[in-house]
Amino acid sequence: MSIETGTAAPTLKSRIHGCLLGGALGDSLGYAVEFDGIDEIRRRFGPAGLTGFAQLSGSHFSDDTQMTLYTVDGLVEALEWANSGVGADVNACLWLAYLRWLATQGEVADASAPVPQPRWIDGNSVLHERRNPGKACISGLATGEMGTAARPVNPHSKGCGTVMRSAPFGLVPHITPDAVYKLSADAASLTHGHPSARQSAGIFSLLIHRLVSGEGLREAAAGVTAHAATLTDVAPELPERLHAALRLADKGPVPPEELVQALGEGRVAEEALAVALYAVLATLRDGAATEGPAGHFRAAVALAVNHSGDSDSTGSVAGNILGAFYGADCLPADWLEALEAPDVIRAMADSMVAVTTGEG
Repeated sequence: MSIETGTAAPTLKSRIHGCLLGGALGDSLGYAVEFDGIDEIRRRFGPAGLTGFAQLSGSHFSDDTQMTLYTVDGLVEALEWANSGVGADVNACLWLAYLRWLATQGEVADASAPVPQPRWIDGNSVLHERRNPGKACISGLATGEMGTAARPVNPHSKGCGTVMRSAPFGLVPHITPDAVYKLSADAASLTHGHPSARQSAGIFSLLIHRLVSGEGLREAAAGVTAHAATLTDVAPELPERLHAALRLADKGPVPPEELVQALGEGRVAEEALAVALYAVLATLRDGAATEGPAGHFRAAVALAVNHSGDSDSTGSVAGNILGAFYGADCLPADWLEALEAPDVIRAMADSMVAVTTGEG
């Protein structure tokens, strides 16, 4: 029984589906206003801003969901090898997956890069749409070099392109928290080298892992914030932003102007994680109490996307968090009806369920 929800704990399958679909919903709502100023958002949608898909004539998810699904595919391939008794370099599988995503964007990696074998995910046309992909993700993969923690590509890049794709690492069961963090931070090094970009990705994946393991939202948020302060590779901006997010959340929802002043616009990794975490916690009491998990989901994602910044990434991360915590039952049915290509997302979720639980 979950203390915060008062309901039976969701299954791992429900959490995996909830996390991936929830992230896609947050991404899609935020993508409609990505980088719009808050005054423009209010002009288009009214004083409350964009609060649901009924205000849109259509919706699309962005590169955030595309790369998250390719993260799933890289992990699934590594787990498929492991389940067949063959060891595989997980980060190499992820690199090959991201190189396949790079090709879907019409980009060509340097000739030194390997040519990956195609997989099911590559045949889905929606993943070939170019949806404002992050510059560091493109340039880092295009080098043809497999970045590592010791020698990352784009050594000074700290954009949110690492955080927005890293929820799947936290969905793999039966591995230690240290392993979750390392897998995520190592994969971030494939495109971004700044310590904050790598650490923010690792801490986000660790948050998802703790939620999937049954911790409450407040407990998990406090735990990863404390953990961030112990990391040895210096990136003090990460624990500073996370502590600021917890303090701001204690005030409940605040105006977008105050949010941006306190936490930033979500354009860099630690800001995107902080804004999403704040939105989830600030709406926990009122949103969950009035309409249950679906009400909390609506309120948190709306808060996460209505600001002058990288709204799709902050919305995506918030949706990942809530889906991992509540499971798929928190996803509003009318929002799911508006979601682009839900069958592709569900198929990738099922592939992760299959390799981690044995369920077909």
